[in-house]
Amino acid sequence: MTPQISELPRSEIDAFLASRLVGRIGCHHEGSTYVVPVVYAYDGKSFYVASVEGRKVDMMRANPRVCFEVDEVDERSVGVWRSVVAEGVFEELQGLAAARAFALLTRRFVTRTGRTRPKRKPGGRTVAFRIRLEHVTGREVSP
Repeated sequence: MTPQISELPRSEIDAFLASRLVGRIGCHHEGSTYVVPVVYAYDGKSFYVASVEGRKVDMMRANPRVCFEVDEVDERSVGVWRSVVAEGVFEELQGLAAARAFALLTRRFVTRTGRTRPKRKPGGRTVAFRIRLEHVTGREVSP
Protein backbone atom coordinates (compact mmCIF):
# COMPACT_ATOMS: atom_id res chain seq x y z
CA MET A 1 0.00 0.00 0.00
CA THR A 2 1.39 3.39 -1.04
CA PRO A 3 1.33 6.00 1.74
CA GLN A 4 -0.98 8.92 1.09
CA ILE A 5 0.22 12.45 1.76
CA SER A 6 -2.60 14.72 2.84
CA GLU A 7 -2.88 18.48 3.35
CA LEU A 8 -3.52 19.72 6.88
CA PRO A 9 -6.31 22.25 7.41
CA ARG A 10 -5.28 25.53 9.06
CA SER A 11 -6.84 24.53 12.40
CA GLU A 12 -4.62 21.42 12.55
CA ILE A 13 -1.57 23.42 11.44
CA ASP A 14 -2.14 25.91 14.27
CA ALA A 15 -2.67 23.13 16.85
CA PHE A 16 0.47 21.34 15.68
CA LEU A 17 2.61 24.50 15.80
CA ALA A 18 1.31 25.31 19.28
CA SER A 19 2.20 21.81 20.49
CA ARG A 20 5.84 21.76 19.40
CA LEU A 21 8.88 23.37 21.02
CA VAL A 22 11.60 23.33 18.36
CA GLY A 23 11.47 24.55 14.76
CA ARG A 24 14.05 25.36 12.11
CA ILE A 25 14.69 28.77 10.59
CA GLY A 26 15.99 28.90 7.04
CA CYS A 27 17.61 32.15 5.94
CA HIS A 28 19.48 33.18 2.81
CA HIS A 29 21.86 36.03 2.03
CA GLU A 30 24.50 36.66 -0.65
CA GLY A 31 24.33 33.13 -2.06
CA SER A 32 24.57 31.40 1.32
CA THR A 33 21.71 29.46 2.93
CA TYR A 34 21.66 28.67 6.64
CA VAL A 35 19.19 26.46 8.54
CA VAL A 36 19.26 26.29 12.32
CA PRO A 37 16.99 24.86 15.06
CA VAL A 38 15.43 27.24 17.59
CA VAL A 39 13.04 27.09 20.54
CA TYR A 40 9.95 29.11 19.66
CA ALA A 41 6.55 30.29 20.84
CA TYR A 42 3.62 30.61 18.43
CA ASP A 43 0.60 32.90 18.74
CA GLY A 44 -1.28 31.98 15.55
CA LYS A 45 0.23 34.83 13.52
CA SER A 46 3.95 34.77 14.30
CA PHE A 47 6.79 32.68 15.69
CA TYR A 48 8.71 34.30 18.55
CA VAL A 49 12.37 33.51 19.17
CA ALA A 50 15.21 34.78 21.36
CA SER A 51 18.74 34.24 20.13
CA VAL A 52 22.26 35.41 20.75
CA GLU A 53 23.46 37.64 17.92
CA GLY A 54 25.33 35.69 15.30
CA ARG A 55 25.13 34.34 11.79
CA LYS A 56 21.35 33.77 11.57
CA VAL A 57 20.46 37.16 13.06
CA ASP A 58 22.96 38.89 10.77
CA MET A 59 21.54 37.08 7.72
CA MET A 60 17.92 37.84 8.66
CA ARG A 61 18.73 41.51 9.21
CA ALA A 62 20.22 41.61 5.70
CA ASN A 63 17.39 39.58 4.11
CA PRO A 64 14.27 39.40 6.32
CA ARG A 65 12.44 36.89 4.06
CA VAL A 66 12.76 33.54 5.86
CA CYS A 67 11.32 30.06 6.04
CA PHE A 68 10.30 28.27 9.24
CA GLU A 69 9.81 24.48 9.43
CA VAL A 70 8.44 22.24 12.18
CA ASP A 71 8.07 18.48 11.91
CA GLU A 72 7.58 15.25 13.77
CA VAL A 73 8.22 11.67 12.76
CA ASP A 74 6.43 8.74 14.40
CA GLU A 75 9.34 6.48 15.28
CA ARG A 76 6.95 3.55 15.90
CA SER A 77 5.46 3.64 12.40
CA VAL A 78 7.82 3.79 9.43
CA GLY A 79 6.86 6.55 7.00
CA VAL A 80 4.40 8.33 9.32
CA TRP A 81 5.15 12.03 9.70
CA ARG A 82 3.75 15.54 9.93
CA SER A 83 5.41 18.74 8.69
CA VAL A 84 4.57 22.43 8.51
CA VAL A 85 6.49 24.92 6.38
CA ALA A 86 5.88 28.63 6.80
CA GLU A 87 7.21 31.61 4.88
CA GLY A 88 7.42 34.95 6.58
CA VAL A 89 9.30 38.08 7.48
CA PHE A 90 11.86 38.56 10.26
CA GLU A 91 11.12 41.50 12.57
CA GLU A 92 13.54 42.39 15.36
CA LEU A 93 11.70 43.40 18.54
CA GLN A 94 12.52 46.15 21.03
CA GLY A 95 11.01 47.45 24.28
CA LEU A 96 7.59 46.11 25.26
CA ALA A 97 7.37 43.89 22.17
CA ALA A 98 10.68 42.22 23.13
CA ALA A 99 9.51 41.82 26.75
CA ARG A 100 6.29 40.16 25.51
CA ALA A 101 8.33 37.78 23.34
CA PHE A 102 10.60 36.82 26.27
CA ALA A 103 7.51 36.22 28.46
CA LEU A 104 5.87 34.03 25.79
CA LEU A 105 9.06 32.02 25.34
CA THR A 106 9.63 31.55 29.07
CA ARG A 107 6.03 30.45 29.65
CA ARG A 108 6.21 28.07 26.68
CA PHE A 109 9.54 26.60 27.76
CA VAL A 110 8.44 26.06 31.38
CA THR A 111 5.13 24.48 30.28
CA ARG A 112 6.83 22.06 27.84
CA THR A 113 9.91 21.09 29.88
CA GLY A 114 9.07 21.74 33.52
CA ARG A 115 12.40 23.58 33.85
CA THR A 116 12.40 27.11 35.18
CA ARG A 117 14.07 28.70 32.16
CA PRO A 118 16.27 27.83 29.21
CA LYS A 119 20.02 27.75 29.67
CA ARG A 120 21.65 30.84 28.23
CA LYS A 121 24.61 30.58 25.94
CA PRO A 122 27.59 32.73 26.85
CA GLY A 123 28.53 35.52 24.49
CA GLY A 124 26.77 38.16 22.43
CA ARG A 125 23.68 40.19 23.03
CA THR A 126 20.33 38.38 23.12
CA VAL A 127 17.94 39.48 20.39
CA ALA A 128 14.17 38.96 20.50
CA PHE A 129 12.43 38.64 17.16
CA ARG A 130 9.36 37.34 15.47
CA ILE A 131 8.72 35.79 12.12
CA ARG A 132 5.42 37.16 10.88
CA LEU A 133 3.67 34.48 8.82
CA GLU A 134 2.69 35.23 5.26
CA HIS A 135 2.08 31.71 3.96
CA VAL A 136 1.88 28.34 5.69
CA THR A 137 1.29 24.77 4.51
CA GLY A 138 1.11 21.49 6.34
CA ARG A 139 1.20 17.89 5.22
CA GLU A 140 1.13 14.50 6.85
CA VAL A 141 1.28 10.80 6.22
CA SER A 142 -0.99 8.96 8.71
CA PRO A 143 -0.92 5.30 9.66
